Amino acid sequence: MTTYAKLIDHTLLKADATKEQIVQVCKEASQYGFASVCINPIWVKTAAELLKESDVLVCTVIGFPLGATTSATKAFETKEAIQNGANEVDMVINIGALKARDLDRVKEDIQAVVTAASGQALVKVIIETCLLTDEDIVLASKLAVEAGADYVKTSTGFSTGGATVEAVKLMRKTVGPDIGVKASGGVRSQEDLLAMVEAGASRIGASSGVQIIQGLQSDSQY
Repeated sequence: MTTYAKLIDHTLLKADATKEQIVQVCKEASQYGFASVCINPIWVKTAAELLKESDVLVCTVIGFPLGATTSATKAFETKEAIQNGANEVDMVINIGALKARDLDRVKEDIQAVVTAASGQALVKVIIETCLLTDEDIVLASKLAVEAGADYVKTSTGFSTGGATVEAVKLMRKTVGPDIGVKASGGVRSQEDLLAMVEAGASRIGASSGVQIIQGLQSDSQY
């Protein structure tokens, strides 16, 4: 299972996360060889400093968790995060605009972040599948690809549900083999991880990375 460590974004996005906990997450990421730590923007500088001697990347979230900030705000968040040391940004789409079929607005919102990242950071697009129909998932995934994103991602872990095998399969089918698919929210065990990988996930977002690698079951929401 250690071979799967490089698929995991070791995640701590709780509002009450302390610096001590961020330090611990970074230590664990280095110890187990995870792909990245995924933390809130306020902790990017801290994580970047802690991980500068490792190959663990620093991932942060943009417009999180609702996706309801303006495109200009998301672009600013992205630029600041990169200045502070972020290598990857996971942005939440304008979910209401998608549901209303204001597709130009959704695409432009993603493009604002892609442009702000300007090749300096990988961009993952959180579409919040638990709030979407299959048609919505297909549309959101296509728009992310058209806007130049590197990944589509299932969930924030802070809404009504997390990743499902069915959603990951649909996202992979929609984006094809060259765009990443990140399954996040509710991946708590080795069995969960392997099911998501088999469905087409190329990255896993989990706060339970250590337990997963150790073969344990976690009750963590994210």
